Amino acid sequence: MRDLRIVFMGTPDFAVGILKKLLEEKKNIAGVITAPDRPAGRGRKLRPSAVKEFAVSKNLPVLQPTNLKNDAFLTELKELKANLQIVVAFRMLPKVIWSLPEYGTFNLHASLLPQYRGAAPINWAIINQEEKTGVTTFFIDEKIDTGAIILKEEVAITEQDTAGSLHDKLMDVGSELVVKTVTEIETANAEPIPQIQEVTVKDAPKLSSENTRINWNDTVEAIDAFIRGLSPYPVAWSKLENESETLKVKIYSATKEVIAHSEKPGTVTTDKKSMKVATKNGYIYIKVLQLPGKRKMDIASLLNGFSFAKDAKLV
Repeated sequence: MRDLRIVFMGTPDFAVGILKKLLEEKKNIAGVITAPDRPAGRGRKLRPSAVKEFAVSKNLPVLQPTNLKNDAFLTELKELKANLQIVVAFRMLPKVIWSLPEYGTFNLHASLLPQYRGAAPINWAIINQEEKTGVTTFFIDEKIDTGAIILKEEVAITEQDTAGSLHDKLMDVGSELVVKTVTEIETANAEPIPQIQEVTVKDAPKLSSENTRINWNDTVEAIDAFIRGLSPYPVAWSKLENESETLKVKIYSATKEVIAHSEKPGTVTTDKKSMKVATKNGYIYIKVLQLPGKRKMDIASLLNGFSFAKDAKLV
């Protein structure tokens, strides 16, 4: 049995769940590396990452490098005397860091590699209407998400899943998988398998304003999946043309209806309590929407104080 000293690297809530599980399983966490505090909110006050907040609450040593190749940081990292490093939702590591510990550095990725390599695997799995995804642990190498696979676990995707609900499922399953992986390394039983290039590999590129805009000419099924795959963050958006105004609106929640009709995609229809948008093979019923500069609102509340013109449309 190897005596492990672990350095954990991560930043968002997803990583907190895994770090919490490692501590519950009495794994020896020698230190935590996370992102520097960043300005947030209207006051732009510096706010620590979710991982830092949790690590500090558990009295774990925390390092927050701005430059991962900085000599002072590397000295501090070496002083932690880790022989294993675990990375969960952090950033790309230079070789000088991932090659440092005796037993290597492994990453937890929220997909079934080699599928959905990249920054947003949870979102794209839903957007692309996959029936399953999962989590994978692998040893880090020079490229992004290409290292030898240690363990995998599948997770089903339902038609109701959002990026938020799938995130929570994968965090729970991922926590267990990381503990299993640590045990495999601890007992010298890990047998990593090189990734085999599949015929069709789907990527999970970073989400931006350009690739989160709704295409109302798409099918109702694709638009429904698109909205769910971007909720609650970063949120699907569209332009609302309403009389002389053009507004950028965010759509947090919706339901779909597959039905033949003759309306032009993007056409908006409202009554006192509901709002539907035509697609090429049905309607999207908007449930929660946010106007610019306003808080998000359920559609019935929004319609109490906002009027849609007869020829209003989403584009």
